[in-house]
Amino acid sequence: MASIELKSVEKWFGEAQVIKGVDLVIEEGEFVIFVGPSGCGKSTLLRMIAGLEETSRGQILIGGRDATAEPPARRGLAMVFQSYALYPHMSVRDNMGFSLKAAGVPKPEMDAKVDEAARVLKLEPLLDRRPKDLSGGQRQRVAIGRSIVRDPTAFLFDEPLSNLDAALRVEMRYEIAKLHQSLKSTMIYVTHDQVEAMTLADRIVVLEAGRVSQVGSPRELYERPGNLFVAQFIGSPKMNVFAVATDGLRVGGLPGEADSFGIRPEHIALVAPGEGHMDGTVDVLEYLGADTYVIVDCGDAGKLTVRAQGDTGMRPGAAVGLRFEDGQTHLFDKAGLAIR
Repeated sequence: MASIELKSVEKWFGEAQVIKGVDLVIEEGEFVIFVGPSGCGKSTLLRMIAGLEETSRGQILIGGRDATAEPPARRGLAMVFQSYALYPHMSVRDNMGFSLKAAGVPKPEMDAKVDEAARVLKLEPLLDRRPKDLSGGQRQRVAIGRSIVRDPTAFLFDEPLSNLDAALRVEMRYEIAKLHQSLKSTMIYVTHDQVEAMTLADRIVVLEAGRVSQVGSPRELYERPGNLFVAQFIGSPKMNVFAVATDGLRVGGLPGEADSFGIRPEHIALVAPGEGHMDGTVDVLEYLGADTYVIVDCGDAGKLTVRAQGDTGMRPGAAVGLRFEDGQTHLFDKAGLAIR
């Protein structure tokens, strides 16, 4: 287990710069998740830490050691890929122990490490099966087990759940969370799924176009986004954002530098027209059982999403008022930076 530090890290592909001066410290035992839209550089950054991509400029320190120019095998890291990359002709036991066998580890020691990893991942009944006899979730657990037996300095996960169906993703999120609690290892995890990020991470690193947009705990990013990009990327449904100069907005005392106004769907109450901070017309209702998402057409402000509990009983075309919860509004300046 070790800390990982990135100092002014850059990555260039010819004339194209894809990682633009990233500075980041990941503490020992921390679970850090890289999130961002496609093409933001999150997988490239992970591969640079692993040594699978060359670092164009800057430094990568692992446990205080400069590992920038070291090959992957020297870094002591274990990587779990999106594809399971299991040997189809080998049993689960042989797949998990292959790297130890290749390194010349004595068989009794190898078997002990495989048995312990199988116990942690609940793979003990499957050790004699081959990959074709396993479900997707079981195969991913084998791939993780193959990493555990190496006792790595840190674990790197590159979208490990993206090939699984919704139910298996939920199951594997739980397994990975329990694994981190058990091993207390440093983990870096890449995903485009913010639910994975919010439920698993100690800290989230939000990347935008090769730069770090904001770093913080899930709660910090959700409740205090530092800019418009993070405000609208973190949260589902995303934050409602519109211009403070919008006609019909009845909110006083806004600072002069405020350009955009933000409010999350769960912080809006549906009231009678004229009784809230804005009026609109119900456009679409999305009933989800415990919640209903009410899409309200508010004219110049656009369509705002309101998260209401249960069935609202409303119908499209109904006139409504929207009341914003005190202390839950967000303001951004012309550059998109949070000012409150």
